[in-house]
Amino acid sequence: MDDTLDKRWVEDLVRATIEEDLAGGVDVTTTATVDENQVSVADLVARADGVVAGLEIAELVIRLVAGSGELELELEHSVTDGTFVRRGDVLLTVRGKTRQLLVAERTMLNLLCHLSGVATLTRRWVDAVEGTGAVIRDTRKTMPLLRSLEKYAVRCGGGKNHRMGLSDAALIKDNHVIAAGGVAEAFRLVRKAFPEIAVEVEVDSVDDALIALESGADLILLDNMGVDQLREAVEKVAGRARLEASGGLTLEVAREVAETGVDYLAVGALTHSAPVLDIAMDLQEA
Repeated sequence: MDDTLDKRWVEDLVRATIEEDLAGGVDVTTTATVDENQVSVADLVARADGVVAGLEIAELVIRLVAGSGELELELEHSVTDGTFVRRGDVLLTVRGKTRQLLVAERTMLNLLCHLSGVATLTRRWVDAVEGTGAVIRDTRKTMPLLRSLEKYAVRCGGGKNHRMGLSDAALIKDNHVIAAGGVAEAFRLVRKAFPEIAVEVEVDSVDDALIALESGADLILLDNMGVDQLREAVEKVAGRARLEASGGLTLEVAREVAETGVDYLAVGALTHSAPVLDIAMDLQEA
């Protein structure tokens, strides 16, 4: 599992998802139809082309479902996270008690399909701007409690992470500017209160970008600007601060935006609108 993920937190999350399915009871269908001693082999198989993310999470699900049962699980990874796979590729093979495999199936697939979908969409954005020097970054527009996993999936797809939460970096947005009485004043207040913290300022005009620059900002978010405005901002800032384009971005315009010279493209869609990558579990008798 990725070293930057809190493994205890991930385990707690997975336990909660398993409990959500079982709700303190049992899988009535599986219990009724499958002998408790039956053993099977399950392949997790890609049903579409894409980038895989979350295989160790899927493995954690089946291990937690199996617990300390008499039959030790056997797992074989065919690929690793970040790998581009084709429809029909086997990702992970598990041999264990059939009941445990079936109980774990939906939770495994829910997490694996979602995270792989995030990684796959991220790779499309990364490919779209390849060679421009611009970096694709995510946002905090993530599903509640899934942020660490979704941002991990973004990294699997070749993207980079923006701040994880509200305390590890400052982002002065339009409402902060209104509350503080202006861009310069908002920046001054943040810098005074947290002198060591990284500060990014969101602006919606080139003039405000220059005010943020003069205030001391070294990272400026250019919100909902057209390509011509982005070029103007890049030209006038002239490398004195890093620039991030955000708002209204689509894959169709990604390269054009990247070619303006901005350093980053902030893409909320990576996490809030990624379609799942279709992955299935194929069961066979051991």
